[in-house]
Amino acid sequence: MCEVSGAFRPVTGSLLAKLHSPPFDLLKFFKLLKDEDQQPTVIESLCMNCYENGSTRLLLTKIPFFKEIIISSFTCPHCNWTNTEIQSAGRIQEQGVLYTLQVKTKEDMNREVVKSDSASTRIPQLDFEIPAFTQNGSLSTIEGLLDRAVAGLEQDQPIRKATDPVVAEKIEEFIQRFKKLKEVEEEFTLIIDDSSGNSFIENPFAPEKDMALTVTHYKRTPEHNAALGIEEEENDEKPGSDLDTMRNEVLVFNTNCPECNAPANTNMKLVQIQHFKEVIIMATNCDSCRHRTNEVKSGGATEELGTRITLHLTDPSDMSRDLLKSETCSVLIPELEFELGMAALGGKFTTLEGLLKDIKDLIVSKKPFMCGDSSTADRAEKLELFGLTIHTFLQNVYAPDPDPEMKIEKYTRTFEQNEDLGLNDMKTEGYAEK
Repeated sequence: MCEVSGAFRPVTGSLLAKLHSPPFDLLKFFKLLKDEDQQPTVIESLCMNCYENGSTRLLLTKIPFFKEIIISSFTCPHCNWTNTEIQSAGRIQEQGVLYTLQVKTKEDMNREVVKSDSASTRIPQLDFEIPAFTQNGSLSTIEGLLDRAVAGLEQDQPIRKATDPVVAEKIEEFIQRFKKLKEVEEEFTLIIDDSSGNSFIENPFAPEKDMALTVTHYKRTPEHNAALGIEEEENDEKPGSDLDTMRNEVLVFNTNCPECNAPANTNMKLVQIQHFKEVIIMATNCDSCRHRTNEVKSGGATEELGTRITLHLTDPSDMSRDLLKSETCSVLIPELEFELGMAALGGKFTTLEGLLKDIKDLIVSKKPFMCGDSSTADRAEKLELFGLTIHTFLQNVYAPDPDPEMKIEKYTRTFEQNEDLGLNDMKTEGYAEK
């Protein structure tokens, strides 16, 4: 049950005059409530228990990191009957939402929960489920949800004990198991599935990630739309292929951080690089150790010929050129007599400056003889002007015209290079034949 704090006041005469002016607009009504200092408003209402007049208190409020809701609390002074409900003050969301919470401590029982009337609640450990549209919306806590479920099970127990003692005894055992959950002697899972997308479980660590809470958004089925009273629009467009989906969406999948091995998310996107080809960019962000990494994979087959790109750097602006380095790419700086072999840095989509920084972190910072007192003067002078040879894609800032400082060559790979790529033993024709 939700308790609304604050000093309640009756509806003012000016507000009543606005409400009584036809036609009655519910959205306009709650806008008026919102404009009057966010104070709860009292409206005289009929009690559905004793049919005397009671009072309904309405409050339009916003839940942090969620949305606006309407809290309705009814009290009857004649029979002391009370009722509390919540309704979403917004529209039905474009996607449904599924909350999965691992309840591990008693502090988790104090998390606030918004449960709309279209949400179902499940506890797999008890094989317990409250179907959608069987309860009114509520604003409560995890403990409050359990108390409400226990109250519903205990409601008809006296009648069951008189008419069917066996069933009453089984339900009593189930109620005791429910009450033990409140003590959190063992971990359990709470799942709230709302096809309208208007339910919510509090994240006490917001805006940081909550490791115990998983939030999944999904596309509603026709059955969900029918239950919500939504008419589906006829769509004559043909469904896109998986490749079209990858081009238009960012795919997310679970993985582990390469630094601390904590659970992390990896984002994957198929990107078309102008004047080049499609590549797959994968980026991983770790919320635990803040490690960030990105990697590039080829989106197509291995080319028949290798590519060598030679760039002569003459201006600091060259450092901002976009660069795609595949995992099979090698980097050479002849003026420094420096060569970075294939697979040393993995695939990367970055700038020329970013590539040199990664090389410094990998090579220079770990080899003290490359810098500091051990570095020679002529080596430092060579950094002022040097050529860069890479087997990859490098942005042509003059495209579609040729770049006067960049040379692109196609060459036939050697047997050793094909061996490194695993192409010598690859059979591409007649592989189904024995």
